[in-house]
Amino acid sequence: MPTAALVSLATSVPPHVFLQKDVLAAAWEGFGARFPDFERFSSIFTNTGIVKRHAIKPFDWYLQPRGWPERTEAFLQGAETLFVDAASKALASAQLTGADIDTVVTVCSTGIATPSLEARVARRMGFRSDAMRVPVFGLGCAGGASGLSIASRLAQARPGSNVLLVTIELCSLALRHDELTKANIIAISLFGDGAAAVVLRAGDGGATQIENAGEHLWPDTLGIMGWSVDPEGFGVIFQRTIPDFVTAHLNPVVTRILADMQLSMADIDRFICHPGGAKVINALETALTLDQGTLDCERQVISDYGNMSSPTILFVLEQVRAKGLPARSLLTALGPGFTASCVALRHAA
Repeated sequence: MPTAALVSLATSVPPHVFLQKDVLAAAWEGFGARFPDFERFSSIFTNTGIVKRHAIKPFDWYLQPRGWPERTEAFLQGAETLFVDAASKALASAQLTGADIDTVVTVCSTGIATPSLEARVARRMGFRSDAMRVPVFGLGCAGGASGLSIASRLAQARPGSNVLLVTIELCSLALRHDELTKANIIAISLFGDGAAAVVLRAGDGGATQIENAGEHLWPDTLGIMGWSVDPEGFGVIFQRTIPDFVTAHLNPVVTRILADMQLSMADIDRFICHPGGAKVINALETALTLDQGTLDCERQVISDYGNMSSPTILFVLEQVRAKGLPARSLLTALGPGFTASCVALRHAA
C-alpha cells in the first residue's frame, strides 16, 4: 500500500498583532491589584521567548470580560475566516480547488461548532457534497501531529484521493478575567491564534512521505493539561510543570515509538517539535539529547506567533521545509491526555 505524501502546506494568522510587552502591561493593569501573587508570576511573560502574537480580535476587545455566547460568536467568525485563508493557500499551492478534495479533516480544540467548521465554509471553499468530513476535537497541542497522522492514514486508505487537513486554534478566546490562578497567567502569557492546512495524497510518489506515526498516552495524567468549562467559557488547566515532565518522561516514549517503526534516535536527522514555550523547548532538547539551540525553527515560531496549540508544529514544519527537509525527520507534539504524538517523515531530495 502506498504511503501518503505531503503535497502542500500553508499557514495563516489573523491580522491583529500583540506585542508581548503590551500584553504584560495590560495584565499588570487587569490583575496586579486583584491578584497578590501576580508580581511573582509576571516574570513568566519575559521567559516564554515570545515577542509577538496574533489574535482574531483587536487588543481592546480582550480587556473586558466576555461570556460564552460572545466567545462562541467570535470563534465562529474568526475560525471560518482562518479556515478559508489557510485552506485556500494550501489548495492553490497544490494546484487544486475545493472540488478536488475528497476528505476534509478539521482539528480544533478552542471552540465548539455544530455544524462543524468545514461544513460552515463548504460553499465558500467549493467542497463537493460527497466529500468525507472528519472533525476532530480535544487533541489540544498534540492536534497538529495527530491530525497529520489521521489525515495521512485516510489518504493511504484511498490512493489517489486528495485529503485536506486544516488545524485551527483561537487560543486567545480562553483569556479569563475571573481566574486568579497561575495557570491563567501562563495562558495569557503564551497563547496566540493561527491555522495551518496540508494537502495529502497517496500513490503518486511525492517527495515528502508520511512514513509512520505513533502515540503514547501516559496513565493518570488527565490533570496535566486541558480545559475546564463554565458559563464564561473555557478555562485552562495546567496542574503540573510540563518542562519537568518532558525531561523526565519523553525520551523512553519516543524511543519506544521509533522502535515500533523499526527506527532509532540515530535514524532521525531532524526532530520537529511543538514549541510550548522557551522552557519546553529547552526540555525537549534535553530529553531528545540534542545540543541546546538545535530547535532553532521552534524558537523562531514561538517568538513570532506564541503557542497557537495544534497548528504550531505545522508552522515549524513550514520553516524547516523552507530550509530543506533532511532525509528523515520526526514530528513530536504533546497535548492533553497527557499524550505524545509522533509522525515520521521521509524526504527524497
